[in-house]
Amino acid sequence: MTDAHTTGPFIAAIDQGTTSSRCIVFDKDGRIVSVDQKEHEQIFPKPGWVEHDAAEIWTNVQEVVAGAIEKAGITSADVKAIGITNQRETTLLWDKNTGEPVHNAIVWQDTRTDALCKELGRNVGQDRFRRETGLPLASYFAGPKARWLLDNVEGLRERAERGEILFGTMDSWVIWNLTGGVDGGVHVTDVTNASRTMLMNLHTMEWDDKILQSMEVPAAILPEIRSSAEVYGLAKGGALDGIPVASALGDQQAALFGQTCYSKGEAKSTYGTGTFMLMNTGDEPVNSYNGLLTTVGYRIGDEKAVYALEGSIAVTGSLVQWMRDQMGLINSAAEIETLASSVEDNGGAYFVPAFSGLFAPYWRSDARGVIAGLTRYVTKAHIARAVLEATAWQTREITDAMTKDSGVELTALKVDGGMTSNNLLMQTLSDFLDAPVVRPMVAETTCLGAAYAAGLAVGFWPDTDALRANWRRAAEWTPSMDADQRDAEYKNWLKAVERTMGWLDEEN
Repeated sequence: MTDAHTTGPFIAAIDQGTTSSRCIVFDKDGRIVSVDQKEHEQIFPKPGWVEHDAAEIWTNVQEVVAGAIEKAGITSADVKAIGITNQRETTLLWDKNTGEPVHNAIVWQDTRTDALCKELGRNVGQDRFRRETGLPLASYFAGPKARWLLDNVEGLRERAERGEILFGTMDSWVIWNLTGGVDGGVHVTDVTNASRTMLMNLHTMEWDDKILQSMEVPAAILPEIRSSAEVYGLAKGGALDGIPVASALGDQQAALFGQTCYSKGEAKSTYGTGTFMLMNTGDEPVNSYNGLLTTVGYRIGDEKAVYALEGSIAVTGSLVQWMRDQMGLINSAAEIETLASSVEDNGGAYFVPAFSGLFAPYWRSDARGVIAGLTRYVTKAHIARAVLEATAWQTREITDAMTKDSGVELTALKVDGGMTSNNLLMQTLSDFLDAPVVRPMVAETTCLGAAYAAGLAVGFWPDTDALRANWRRAAEWTPSMDADQRDAEYKNWLKAVERTMGWLDEEN
């Protein structure tokens, strides 16, 4: 990445993601010195089931750490701290005495706990634990996954109650192994990851005994909840032996932190296959009545926790892939911008990609995709434009929901992820949101966030102001759309969204 003359000291960040694990070394200016990355296997035992081999992941983590240090041409002496960020909600139980996973990890996308979640809702439904946890009962979250393992792995519940089993999301697994594993490994998680289990009370920041009882998860298996930026322990063995392990943040929260969204109303949106948007709501959790999740944004040392509202969109980048692979209307993802730019507007067409239902703010699994407003006038270029506008309108719906819930207006949207290279999309986003859209120099905001939090914990950076000073913009888009036109098109978009609902009947 850079020449060998880069002088230290450095921070290393490990990103244990859904498809791969990587390690990035950063310098004092928050610039990337080296990267190493390795994919792991996706295991699909049945339709809707997704698993990872946690032992394979730990092996890969060790390899990418060694690889990144070697590529940077540095030694562990140059590294001041290690930060961790991870795919959220993916759940693992392992034997504390052997270090062996008792089963593959159950991935966040896995839907095997659907029926269990319905049963847990009892007569209350999806919102049974929402006041305490900020989350609806959904197969997404880690608590029900742990319960499934306890119910379905032979003899596991007994071993758990005897205190032989540890539960964790991937941050806990990586930290436990990094700090020695069976030889004194530290069993911790941070507030952001704990807030995705459905087992932590958002108000006390502690495991909720009532929910543990309802969910039948024994407290003995749970990690200790710590802040997102503090020294959990020292690495034992490996390329970073003796270096403090000093941060943990779920991936979307790490991106919020890396984008330096430290003030109320600052938001970031990550545009990948789907899209995750988080808005800092300050030191009070804001209940959502508009289909968003309430989550912990981050907590630095013993400062107050900072909360966030989170909205997710199922289909954004994957719609562009669909246009390429299933429809054959473009040959590469980049081509959609050229095609869409060849026309002035959408020609009256709106595309709502509810391929697997609608996510935030509707949560309607009975919805399916539609293209509305078609006439003979519409060409494939208009459809391409409607595809990009779909991502922008869906973002607008989430920002509206965030404003309704929090009373805070969006000041600016910081963006990251693969789709941000599409300039037409970025301009459209700014137009539809009527707010500036800003893309940073360092696109790897997830790893950067983990590095920043670890650096703060060991005094590598003095405070968040120093991190803000590091944040450099690569590009900014400002709104240039007439307000009446924006309102009229938004109205059409909402009409198109209505057309997607109720496509599937209850009985199927």
